[in-house]
Amino acid sequence: MSELPVWALFLVLALLIILSAFFSSSETAMMALNRYRLKNLAEKGNRSARLVSFLLNQPDRLLGVILLGNNLVNLSAASISTIAALRIYGEPAIAVFTFVLTLVVLIFAEVAPKTLAARHPEAIAFPAAYVLVPLLYLLYPFVWAVNLVANGFIRLFMRNPDRSHDALNQDELRTVVQEAGSLIPKRHQSMLLGILDLERITVEDIMVPRSAIEGIDIDEDWDEIANQLTTSHHTRLPVYHGNLDNIIGIIHLRRAMHALRDDDLDKDSLHEYIRPAYFVPEGTPVTTQLLNMQKEKRRMGLVVDEYGDLMGIVTLDEILEEIVGDFTTQAPGEGREFHPKSDDSYMINGSASIRDLNRKMGWHLPVDGPKTLNGLILEKLEDIPVSGTTILVDQYPIEVVQTMGASVRMARIYPRVSEYSSDTDSAA
Repeated sequence: MSELPVWALFLVLALLIILSAFFSSSETAMMALNRYRLKNLAEKGNRSARLVSFLLNQPDRLLGVILLGNNLVNLSAASISTIAALRIYGEPAIAVFTFVLTLVVLIFAEVAPKTLAARHPEAIAFPAAYVLVPLLYLLYPFVWAVNLVANGFIRLFMRNPDRSHDALNQDELRTVVQEAGSLIPKRHQSMLLGILDLERITVEDIMVPRSAIEGIDIDEDWDEIANQLTTSHHTRLPVYHGNLDNIIGIIHLRRAMHALRDDDLDKDSLHEYIRPAYFVPEGTPVTTQLLNMQKEKRRMGLVVDEYGDLMGIVTLDEILEEIVGDFTTQAPGEGREFHPKSDDSYMINGSASIRDLNRKMGWHLPVDGPKTLNGLILEKLEDIPVSGTTILVDQYPIEVVQTMGASVRMARIYPRVSEYSSDTDSAA
């Protein structure tokens, strides 16, 4: 090197800085790649993606060859810089050349290449793989020796240094879906998030409460039962003796209506159309219940508590609506659960599900406690409310409008008050 002219030394120095930029950008690009997109491209036969996947499958060897090459290049550049300094100005110039070389390497071989690689990882990593793979085989003995020492050092602090952490948990997968942007349509994002939410909710969260269940009392007069069969807007109804605690089964109205139309149905023959009830324990995760319904070929289950008392009904429609949103039509004659007012407030039925309100209205009422608006108000007040009582729940002013016995029949919810603290609950 000492025999080369000064211009040749600077030419070699420039080449080494370019090589340093290559290694630096390759390291950042490889680590910044989207692993799931890379896997998809590799499965489709993309040769560059396959080479990169091969390198990333053994990250210690990849980093070993990159850092080995980068350090050799940088040390060589420092040596040549020293020789050039001595040839031009002598020993006093070594410090100046070292400072200048540090700035040049920092800007042109580290910061700029790594920033570019972080923004466009595929554009850098894919071409670099064609250089790094042969280089890995060429320098394998040195890389193996370096990794042997490095991995031995790591094992002093970690029990399983080779354990992979690429798998996503549920919360991380939610973040991936939410950050997908235009790659996934908003409607599809909502459905995917709904599927993930099924793991967190139970049948109690989505069931039709006992107070809203429509059923057939087999002890009623036949004329009353026949009228209920012809006027009901539901396909399946529970049948019971006296009250809902004495369920005897489920009747499919479409099958019974054929016999009723032909005057071939009475109270005695009605039992032929009653199918045994399907009971669901409270606390059953919705995902588990969906699989159970599929296995049992059921569309309706009766939710019971630990004492066997009926709590509500869960149907396949309720489960599917958690994923795709509301798709069932409202039966004629049924009252809406909420009514908008001119001041942007809403009149809400006390039996309305909090989860349904949050989904339909875009609210953020707490769902980790009571399942209905009535239950939420009673929990916050810790007393039986009277008309006119107003509370603040998670920044939402809620006014009790009408009560019936020990429950809230109708309440009014006003727009969220942003200037209040989210954890402030007050009663007036």
